[in-house]
Amino acid sequence: MPDLIASLQKQDIGHLRIIAGFWGLELESTDLDSALEEISASLLDLEAATETIDILSPEARTALSQLAEAGGKMEWAIFSRTHGEIREMGSGRRDRELPHKKPVSPAETLFYFGFLAKAFFDFGKGSQEFAYIPEDLLEVVEAVIEEPETQLPSLRSEPFGRPATPVEKAFEIPASDHVLDDATTYLAALRLNLDSNGLDPEKQVFVPALQTMLTTAQILKKNMPQPDAVKKFLEASRVDALQFLYKAWLDSQTFDELRMIPTIACEGEWVNQPQVTREFLMNLIDAIPAGKWWSLGAFTKAIKEKYPDFQRPAGDYDSWFIKRTSDGQFLRGFAYWDQVDGALIRQIIQTLHWLGKVDLASAEEGAPFTSFRLSSIIQKQDDKAKVIVASNGRITVPRNFSRAARYQIARFCEWEGEKQDEFIYSISAKSLQLAGQQGLKAEQLLSMLVKYTSGSIPPPLVKALKRWEANGTEARVENLFVLRVSRPEIMEEMRSSKAGRFLGELLSPTAVVVKEGAIQKVMAALAELGLLAEVANLPKE
Repeated sequence: MPDLIASLQKQDIGHLRIIAGFWGLELESTDLDSALEEISASLLDLEAATETIDILSPEARTALSQLAEAGGKMEWAIFSRTHGEIREMGSGRRDRELPHKKPVSPAETLFYFGFLAKAFFDFGKGSQEFAYIPEDLLEVVEAVIEEPETQLPSLRSEPFGRPATPVEKAFEIPASDHVLDDATTYLAALRLNLDSNGLDPEKQVFVPALQTMLTTAQILKKNMPQPDAVKKFLEASRVDALQFLYKAWLDSQTFDELRMIPTIACEGEWVNQPQVTREFLMNLIDAIPAGKWWSLGAFTKAIKEKYPDFQRPAGDYDSWFIKRTSDGQFLRGFAYWDQVDGALIRQIIQTLHWLGKVDLASAEEGAPFTSFRLSSIIQKQDDKAKVIVASNGRITVPRNFSRAARYQIARFCEWEGEKQDEFIYSISAKSLQLAGQQGLKAEQLLSMLVKYTSGSIPPPLVKALKRWEANGTEARVENLFVLRVSRPEIMEEMRSSKAGRFLGELLSPTAVVVKEGAIQKVMAALAELGLLAEVANLPKE
């Protein structure tokens, strides 16, 4: 960084006199070079710097502190967005309007005090304009900041935002560890190659996040369950499994919350840094007192005021192609911060809730959440919980039962759905056939049910599973379309006509099965034979 003399070199002696006035100095030199030497020596005096920093406005001191904490330099676009602009004017206008007496921003205050300079530098991203503290003056400023008597306000002395109001926390939405159960259901569906992922409609929005989460945790690979990883995950305690997912998310370079926000769509080949952004926001969230409801709006506003570019390199709001899904409007520029960057803060807190780390609350039931609270879910597996098996083959598995056991049961059954804290399955010929294709036998299911129900299996179901193991399918229920005629002679005439190829199994001398999709052809053939048929419950084809 340029030193103080180099930074003031382009200023006229009138500007130097303004700086001297703020520092309580009488500038004796009349030529620029001598004045630069004189003012530089005075500004680099620790005692003088301490006294001058002490008279700065709180806003100017905060701006100076932030700049010093950033190593003495910051992209001008970022610095000015928070701390304001410096009006450009020549010496004549300056001497007429006296901007230093009524500065329009903390940045302008620091500029006329001599603490702040502007210049273009190249730090690997191309030439950009920076706000900076002259290098030799920075050492003095840092020394002043380190002194306890003149400690400048710290941006992290208090958590960002404020506690939630009673209205903001009116309707609580407690965190849960249900993501573990959703993962179990989803993994079982993948293993069975089901068309459905098994999750209820209201949970479908989380499927991309769940898939990415399980991939990040190496439980899935190319959306295929990895047997060893699945076994380890399902057999872990609920506490350990939830922490495992949380840690995988926290360290993930690929879990990108920005691209999961439902109200926006990211396009193009630009790259963001989700893990770096997540780590930054987690530091701010972790500073919030545990167990205390916190206002989402105030938290987001504080970040916007102090660290608006937390996910944007060099304050770039133009090169990321992001559009609003509702109308296709591209959201470029800082004006859309709330809809993109602010929405990302909400999305990360929503993910923390999904992972059981944060409780949410809203002002009205069913409304978007307006506050949050750091939480800790501890839900243990219930060793006394039992699987319930009905004589019709329906199996009910409690939520707090072994997830590994439910996963194994699912491989033999058809999925019926989730009801409150229970998962419902049913045994059918189709499900046992699918299990057989995977090398599984009905006797294995029977052994598991005996174990998980303490032997409480209805005898008819035991008999049915054993007969299946021995004989396979012994009965079949079908939907059939049947043609009935009044006399056997008519049936013989139909079967020998060109319509005969549309007729199937003969059920009686006057009844025959009509092949699927051939009803209209049979009706036409009957008409050609001079027969008008009466039709009952004819389906649409």
